[in-house]
Amino acid sequence: MSHSCCENHSVCGVQWINLATRLRRAPVTIRFVTNTTKECKRDLLERLTKLGFDIAENEIFTSLTAARNLLEQKQVRPLLLVDDKALPDFTGIATDDPNAVVVGLAPEHFHYEMMNRAFRLILDGAPLIAIHKARYFKKKDGLALGPGPFVTGLEYATDAKATVVGKPEQTFFLEALRGIDCAPEEAVMIGDDCRDDVGGAQNAGMRGILVRTGKYRPADEGKINPAPYLTCENFPAAVEHILEHLL
Repeated sequence: MSHSCCENHSVCGVQWINLATRLRRAPVTIRFVTNTTKECKRDLLERLTKLGFDIAENEIFTSLTAARNLLEQKQVRPLLLVDDKALPDFTGIATDDPNAVVVGLAPEHFHYEMMNRAFRLILDGAPLIAIHKARYFKKKDGLALGPGPFVTGLEYATDAKATVVGKPEQTFFLEALRGIDCAPEEAVMIGDDCRDDVGGAQNAGMRGILVRTGKYRPADEGKINPAPYLTCENFPAAVEHILEHLL
């Protein structure tokens, strides 16, 4: 089973953790999947552990991992437009004389000079790799632009098409399930992003449960087809449904 990694500290509480513990006692496998590019997997694990989660590093699958896998397959040298805290996940990847462009969430890099450098590389044939194309994400002070608008701007200016490696791509969800002996139709995704979490998971053959927390906006349910398998008020309600009706 897969569910969205909690990015908003305010929704992480004792009840959340207790329910995660109940899931561990049930006959299911848990994967924390996330599009976050604000921190490396090591820092994410440390943060979740401090919040009280009993979680192992191999239970976390991130879009940064998927991006690194693609860079190694293509054997390219990327211009990394990612947060400095995410750079450890690219240790060992050559970045001198770049011949590819990788875009994550990197507000400090989204300025004219850097975007123009990326633009020129893409015009010269460098592949454009988007860690994800989220329109926006949730911060403590409200919603904020995600990397999607900047990736789309580069696509528009260069007539190129980005390769997206994170949610909602089918390959992301299937890769997260690889090695745990779980078919997509046996998996459930819980998330607060109707398109990237729920829509992407359902396109990969999974059930998707949308929760009305975090970045959820009223009427999000109507933005994807097919509609979410289920919409719940919060994560605890989604877990209760799984424990009572799907096991």
